[in-house]
Amino acid sequence: MMISRSELRTSLRERRRALSADQQVSAGVMLCDILSARPELADSQHIAIYIASDGEINPDVLRDFLWNSGKQCYLPVIGSNNNLLFIEYLPDTHLVLNRFGIPEPSLQEVEPISPEKLEVVLVPLTGFDEAGRRLGMGGGFYDRTFAFTRTAKKPILIGLAHECQKVESIPVEHWDIDMSGIATDSRYYPI
Repeated sequence: MMISRSELRTSLRERRRALSADQQVSAGVMLCDILSARPELADSQHIAIYIASDGEINPDVLRDFLWNSGKQCYLPVIGSNNNLLFIEYLPDTHLVLNRFGIPEPSLQEVEPISPEKLEVVLVPLTGFDEAGRRLGMGGGFYDRTFAFTRTAKKPILIGLAHECQKVESIPVEHWDIDMSGIATDSRYYPI
């Protein structure tokens, strides 16, 4: 019997939340080691990142590497139509909690960048398989916002997850967008 997406999501969220604080820190460092050498990031200037919550792999070390490399980072903000807007993320960016309790920049302070102008988007995942299928948190925010990537080459979408979030097969839906690759704390999966 096939497990439902909802059951799989619950199981994988528990799996990532079970990681210790030390394991989380170590995973973030290893993720940076793996992604900092990738040409997708080296060749790009406008990169969307996220602030980890609920046990997601933490890209803070990678974010600091990108800032130190002169890259422009952007954070997602949930817009009124449930699409994601992207605001430039600087060390002094004022953050407020969204309806899910996740810090995001205030929309009052700056103008968002169009998602089409991003070059790389680092997407948090709840689960993934080696074929590049992904399971998000279930809100469809990234799927809606980046539906245009079905026919566009940019931005490059790279899913981020702990290696322990890999499963044999993720059930897909017609609205799911494809990743260009998936990076974990132990390797990069090209798609």
